[in-house]
Amino acid sequence: MALYFSTGSSLLFIAIIAFIPFPTEAAIKKYQFDVVVKNVSRLCHAKPIVTINGRFPGPTIYAREGDRVIINVTNYAQYNMSIHWHGLKQFRNGWADGPAYITQCPIKSGSSYSYDFNITGQRGTLWWHAHILWLRATVYGAIVIMPKEGVLYPFPQPHQEAELLLGEWWNEDVEAVENQGNMLGLPPNMSDAHTINGKPGPLFPCSDKHTYALEVEWGKTYLLRIINAALNDELFFTVAGHNMTVVEIDAVYCKPFTTDAILITPGQTTNVLLQANQAPGRYFIAARSFMDAPVPVDNKTATAILQYKGVPTTVLPLLPNLPAPNDTNFASKYLQKLKSLNTPQYPAKVPLTTDRHLFYTIGLGMNPCPNCLNGTKLTASLNNITFVMPKIGLLQAHYFNIKGVFRLDFPDKPMTAFNYTGAPLTANLGTSLGTRLTKLAYNSTVELVLQDTNLLTVESHPFHLHGYNFFVVGQGIGNFDPNIDPAKFNLVDPPERNTVGVPTGGWTAIRFRADNPGVWFMHCHLEVHTTWGLKMAFVVENGDGPDQTILPPPKDLPPC
Repeated sequence: MALYFSTGSSLLFIAIIAFIPFPTEAAIKKYQFDVVVKNVSRLCHAKPIVTINGRFPGPTIYAREGDRVIINVTNYAQYNMSIHWHGLKQFRNGWADGPAYITQCPIKSGSSYSYDFNITGQRGTLWWHAHILWLRATVYGAIVIMPKEGVLYPFPQPHQEAELLLGEWWNEDVEAVENQGNMLGLPPNMSDAHTINGKPGPLFPCSDKHTYALEVEWGKTYLLRIINAALNDELFFTVAGHNMTVVEIDAVYCKPFTTDAILITPGQTTNVLLQANQAPGRYFIAARSFMDAPVPVDNKTATAILQYKGVPTTVLPLLPNLPAPNDTNFASKYLQKLKSLNTPQYPAKVPLTTDRHLFYTIGLGMNPCPNCLNGTKLTASLNNITFVMPKIGLLQAHYFNIKGVFRLDFPDKPMTAFNYTGAPLTANLGTSLGTRLTKLAYNSTVELVLQDTNLLTVESHPFHLHGYNFFVVGQGIGNFDPNIDPAKFNLVDPPERNTVGVPTGGWTAIRFRADNPGVWFMHCHLEVHTTWGLKMAFVVENGDGPDQTILPPPKDLPPC
C-alpha cells in the first residue's frame, strides 16, 4: 500500500508501500495522501501544527503479518524529524526503529529517508509517532496488523473495527511550552485538553464540532483498538452503560476478561470487544487521567459519542462512570487480570531461568542550573545516571565502531542502596551525567526489576523497551525483596507487552530473551521524564549465525 504523510505548519511526506510475500496485483494496495499545510482549531484556538499529510491524528497504516512495509519520509518541517514504529520488533534492523540519535540521526528539513521493514510474528494494534523533541504531541497514528490470510482472531469475530487514539492538546506551540519549562527549571505547563481521535469532545468550550462519534447497530459486536498517544498522562477509558471485553494488549492476545473501564499508559495499546446491546441511544466514550501520586494532575475528561444507528443526535448522551483519578485499587485489580493467552498457537515463552539480573532505580531530583530562572532544574535518572543524548546515532557508532560516543559501563544495580520508597521527599542523591549503555550477550535471558523511588516524590512510570516484547512477571508496592518476591512471579501466563507501568512507590519485574542484535532504547514514556534523562539503551551483541547479526545500514541513512 502507498501512503503519503505530511507535516502541518510544516510538512512531512511519507509514502508507505506494503507487499504481501507472494504479491498478486489484487494484493498490493495503493493509497495517495497529499502533502498540505495544516491549521487546526481546538478549544477556540487555531494554530499551525506539525502533522502527517495534514491530518491530526495521522493516517492509519494497515498491513498483514508477514508483510514488508516501506515508508518514505520527506521532511518539509522546520524541525528535524524521526518516526518510531512503536512495538514493531525490527528484527536485526534497528535502522528502521526511528528514535533520533539512538538508531538514526534525524531527517533534516528538506531531506528524505525510507523506513524499510518486515512484520514478522506480530499481529494486532501498534502505533507510530515522532521520536524527537515533543513532536509526537501531534505526529502520531495507528498501525493495524491483520493476521495472515485465513487466520481468524482467537475471540468472537467483530462486525466492525475502529481505532481510538487518546491524546493531548496544547493551545500553544508544544515546543515553546517545553522550552519555557526548561528555562524555568520546572515541569512544562500541562496540556489544555485530552482528545479522542484528535477531538476533545463537548465538555470543552468551543468544541461542539470537535467531537468524534462512532455509529453502531444494535446487536452487533465491535472491536475497539485503543491507543494512548498522550505525552504525559496515564488514562482511564470507559464507554458509558457498556462493558468491554479485553482481548489484546500491545499487539499480543490475552485471556479475555470483562470490565467497565480500562487503564492504559502512554505507549500502550488495548483491544476490546464491545457489544451494542444496550437501549438504543447515545453514550459518552470518555478518557481521564489516572494519577495516585502527590503531584499536580490534568483531570480534564475527553469525550466521544457512541451513537446507535437511527437515534436522533438531539438525544443527550448518557454520562460515563469513570474511576476516580486516584483510584489505585481499581488500577491494581485491573492489572492483575491481564494474562497471556498461552495456547499452543499463541504460547507464552517466558524465560524460566535468567542469565542476567538487572535492578534499576527510577529517581527524580533537582540539580543546580545557573542558566535557569530558579537556579535549579528538575532531572531524572536510572541508577542515578541521567542519560545524555549523543550527537550521532548510537547504532551507527556501534556498527562502525566509532569511539568516544558512548560507554558500556551502565551499572547493573544502583551504586548507592537506600530505602527506595521510604526516603524523605526532599532527598536528592545527585546524579551523574553520561551516555552509558549496557551490553547483553546474544540470546541471553534477562530479568530487569524497575524500582520507583521517593526521591522528590513517588510516581508511576510507563517504560517502553524498543526492539522487544517482554513478560511482566511481577509487580508490587514498596521495595522489591529479592529473597521473597521472585517466589510470587507468574512464569506461566504473565502479560506480554512492549510498555509497562511501574506502580507509584512500587516495582515491576520483566523478563525477555536478548535475541535481537542491535542498539535498543529503553525509556519512560512520560515525555517530560524522558526529556529530563529517564532513559538508557542496551547493546545486544551479534550471534554466531548469519541470521543473528545486524543488517547493514541502508544507503539513505540520514547523516548527522
